[in-house]
Amino acid sequence: MHRGTSHPYAGTVRQTDPVRVAESFVASRFPAALGVVLAGSAAAGTSTPTSDVDLLLLGSEEMFDGGASSLAATFEHEGRLVEVFAYTPESFRTWAERAIEKLRPVTLAMLRDGVVLRESPALLELRAWATHVLDAGPSIAQHELDVRRYHVSALLDDLSDASDPVERAHVLGESYRSLAELLLLTHGRWIGSGKWLVRRLREWDADVAQSLGDCLAAGDAAATVARAEELLAPLGGRLQAGMVR
Repeated sequence: MHRGTSHPYAGTVRQTDPVRVAESFVASRFPAALGVVLAGSAAAGTSTPTSDVDLLLLGSEEMFDGGASSLAATFEHEGRLVEVFAYTPESFRTWAERAIEKLRPVTLAMLRDGVVLRESPALLELRAWATHVLDAGPSIAQHELDVRRYHVSALLDDLSDASDPVERAHVLGESYRSLAELLLLTHGRWIGSGKWLVRRLREWDADVAQSLGDCLAAGDAAATVARAEELLAPLGGRLQAGMVR
């Protein structure tokens, strides 16, 4: 997907409802914003009438009340929910670096992949940085990968033995999440939460994502364990005895 003003919306994006709502909202609530990026489903062209309008805003402390330098909040505007992530350039880096440490740099992806509605030098500089960081992928120590593989191994044991249907469903979901994160991180990919983990897995390997997703959707514990064993084999298989945490 092209990024920024070269997005497929180019030429028509300003006439679409999410953009109109975004521009009206910023004008009324955050007129001091120097940089505005439309993100999420609106930027991807998959927005529906009930979708939130996700906005990343950059500007000086003049944007905020009470001397704050960042804000994450939900507003209602013209019948739409607007999710706002607002920062000064300095606070954006601070919060982004925390997200990088957690291996889920959501705001960096918003900045890189969103549609720029209002451009500023600071926005362009941070966007270049975001692109560099995201393209480089996560930095993770082998020991952390081993700990994650150990955790997946324990979950697979629990899944194999689970007889209570509620416990089995819960462990199945945890097994999917933990295995997906391990696979992504092992292959130098960022992880995500909720639906974004599914999307990250599909971006990395559509076949793996399909096979694991089919097992999860069917609630098939045995098939999940068998597929997990196949996917763990190239990583060294299950890791249990001898692991020092």
